[in-house]
Amino acid sequence: MRTRQILKPGQRGTRGLLAEYGERLLCVRYREDRQQKKRYTTVELIVKQVDWEPPAPPFQAETIVGVRVAWGEKEIACAVKRAGGRWNRVKRVWELTYERVRALGLEDRIVGPKVSKSRDSGSH
Repeated sequence: MRTRQILKPGQRGTRGLLAEYGERLLCVRYREDRQQKKRYTTVELIVKQVDWEPPAPPFQAETIVGVRVAWGEKEIACAVKRAGGRWNRVKRVWELTYERVRALGLEDRIVGPKVSKSRDSGSH
């Protein structure tokens, strides 16, 4: 089955469903099944709403963190360098601010809870 079209509430083709579901309607999808020769209309609804507080980030934006980049991952290493990263020989990690790590999408490569508060501790 493939999705042919996704519409937001209020767009043409959603008005009847919007009247039925109201503010709970998030989107309407039109799907096709070529083998069965059928078209389907599906809706995405909000079924529950609760207050939620997102967790605080694990580090302040300016905190220097260590990022593991494997040997041979040249594109990632170059991106880290361009973002101001510095190689720490002692810890064998790239160091740069948490803010830049997030911008590069490398949070899953952060090593340990915290490498250092500043670049002055340790070798570069």
